[in-house]
Amino acid sequence: MKRFYLWGVLLALLAPFALLAGPAVTGEVERQATNYTAITMFLVFVAGTLGITYWAAKRTRSAKDFYTAGGGITGFQNGLAIAGDYMSAASFLGISGLVFASGYDGLIYSIGFLVGWPVIMFLIAEQIRNLGKFTFADVSSYRFGQTQIRTMAAISSLVVVAFYLIAQMVGAGKLIQLLFGLDYWMAVVAVGALMMVYVIFGGMTATTWVQIIKAVLLLSGATFMAVVALSTFGFSPEEMFRQAVEAHPKALAIMSPGSLVTDPVNAISLGLALMFGTAGLPHILMRFFTVPDAKEARKSVFYATGFIGYFYILTFIIGFAAIVLLSQHPEFFKPEALAADGSVIKDQLVKGIDGGTNMVAIRLAEAVGGNLFLGFISAVAFATILAVVAGLTLAGASAISHDLYASVIARGRSNETTEIRISKIATFSLGLLAIVLGIVFESQNVAFMVGLAFAIAASANFPVLITSIFWGKMTTNGALVGGVVGLISAVVLTILSKAVWGDVLGHVGPDGKPVGLIALNNPAIISMPLAFFFIWIVSLLDRSEQAKREHRRRGRGGSLRSGLKRAKSDRFGLALDGKRAGRGLWHVPLGHSKEMRFRPWDLA
Repeated sequence: MKRFYLWGVLLALLAPFALLAGPAVTGEVERQATNYTAITMFLVFVAGTLGITYWAAKRTRSAKDFYTAGGGITGFQNGLAIAGDYMSAASFLGISGLVFASGYDGLIYSIGFLVGWPVIMFLIAEQIRNLGKFTFADVSSYRFGQTQIRTMAAISSLVVVAFYLIAQMVGAGKLIQLLFGLDYWMAVVAVGALMMVYVIFGGMTATTWVQIIKAVLLLSGATFMAVVALSTFGFSPEEMFRQAVEAHPKALAIMSPGSLVTDPVNAISLGLALMFGTAGLPHILMRFFTVPDAKEARKSVFYATGFIGYFYILTFIIGFAAIVLLSQHPEFFKPEALAADGSVIKDQLVKGIDGGTNMVAIRLAEAVGGNLFLGFISAVAFATILAVVAGLTLAGASAISHDLYASVIARGRSNETTEIRISKIATFSLGLLAIVLGIVFESQNVAFMVGLAFAIAASANFPVLITSIFWGKMTTNGALVGGVVGLISAVVLTILSKAVWGDVLGHVGPDGKPVGLIALNNPAIISMPLAFFFIWIVSLLDRSEQAKREHRRRGRGGSLRSGLKRAKSDRFGLALDGKRAGRGLWHVPLGHSKEMRFRPWDLA
C-alpha cells in the first residue's frame, strides 16, 4: 500500500507541471521557454529517488534508522553524502558567476567554504561521533543541564535551518522559473512536497542516497563541462587566463584580489563565518552519526573535503572559461549588450548576460554541450536543491522531536514510535512552512539569509560545541548565556547591516543609496568572540549549586575529550586502577557507537 501511495504522490505532484508551464513572464525573474528536456530528465531523477525512498521506507523501523540510517553508512558513502548536502545550487551557480564577474576574488567564497572542513576533521568529527547519538545537541548537553542546553541548541538549530531553508526555497523558485519555464509557486510547491516525501517516508536512509546521487551527478556534469571548456584552450590554463583577461572589462584586475571585497575587516568576518559556521551547521553535523564509528567519521570528512575541494576547482575553471566562451555567443546576452555588428560589447559582458551572472554555468553548459547537456545540468540544479532542503528539513525535525520533545518535554520517557511520529509531523509542518515562506518572500532580497545562517552557526552552535568538548571548566549557565548572546548578537548585527537595514528595509543615506547602521556586512567577527567571552566569564563567575556539582564532576572527569581518552585507556587495560574499576566509571556505552564513552555525571 505504501508503494502505491508514494507513486500516487509523485503523479499528483508532478503531472500538472509540464502541462501548466506557459510562456508568461511573472515576478522579478524573466521566465525562459519551457525546457521539456530538463523536465524529462528531472522526472527520471525523481522517479529513481522515489524508488529509493520506497526501499528506504521498508528498512526504517526505529529512531536509529530514521535519524541516522542505522549507523550503517560507510565513510566513503557518507563523504559523498556530505558533499551532496554541502554543494548547493548557490555554490554551483553563484560561485561560478562570481568568478565570471570578479575573477580571482570569486574564490573567497569557495576557499571560505572549504577551509572549514579541516576544522571539522581534526577537532570535532571524532568527538561528535563518540559522544552523540542523533543530533549535535547530544554533545553540547552531554555534561550539562539537559533542559536548558538542549532547548538552546534546538532553538539555535531551528533558526539556522529556517533562514537557510527560506533562502533555498526562494532560490529554488527563481532558479527553476529560469531553467524550466515553470511558475514560481509551482517550483516552490514541487520542492517542498518532494522534500517532505523523501524525509517522512525514507528518513535519513533516503536522504543520504538522494544526496549521494545528486553529488555524483553534479560532479560528473561539472567535470564534463570543465574538461570540454578547457579543451577549447588546448587544455592550457595559462591560455584560458590570457584570453579571459583580454575579454573581460576589468582586464588584468580579474587576476588579483580586491575587486569584490575591498574592506579587510569584512573579508575576515566573512571568512570566520564561512570557516567556523560550517562546523556548526546542524544538518552537516548530523551526518557524523550515520557511520558506525569514529574512524569512519574521520574518513567521511576526508572524502568530503576532497570532493568539495575538487568541485570548487571546477567552478573556478567554469567561471574563467565562461568569460571567453560566452563572449562568443551573442544569443546569451540582452539586446542592449550587443554592438551594431551583433557582437558582445566588452563593457556589457557582466551586466548584459541574459538572466544575470547566476546563469553563467547554465549558459556555458548550453554552449559546450547543446540543449541535451543544458537539460541535464538544469535537472542537476533542481536535484541539488532537493538534496540540500531534505537534509535541512531532517535536521530541523530532529531538533523538534529528539531534542525538544523526547529530551525536554517527555524527559527521556517517550518511546521510539511516538518520537518518530513527532518527527514526521514536524517534517510535514516544516515543509508547509517552507512552502508558504518561500512564496511570501518571492520578491524579497533573501541573499543575507544564508550568510546569517552561517553567522549564527559560527556564533551560537560552534562556540558551545567546541568548548563543551575541550574546556572542562564550562558550566551550564556559561554555555547557555554564551549561546544566547551569540545567537542574538548575530541576528541583531545582521539586521543593522546594509544587507538588511538598507537593501531590505529600504533605509538610504544622503546620496540616495542603501546604508546600514554598522559598516559590517557579516557579524561573525564580533558575535563569535562575544559568545566565547560570555561562555568563559560566566563559567568562571558561576557560583550556583548546579555549577558546584559540575565543578566536582570536573575535578574527577575533566572535559569530555579528556574523559573519553581515559575511557579508551581503561578499555585496553591502560592506567586502570582498582578504585576506578570498582566504580565502573568509564564503562558505560551510550548511543550506538562501537567506541567507549564516559558519563561525567557518574563521577558525583
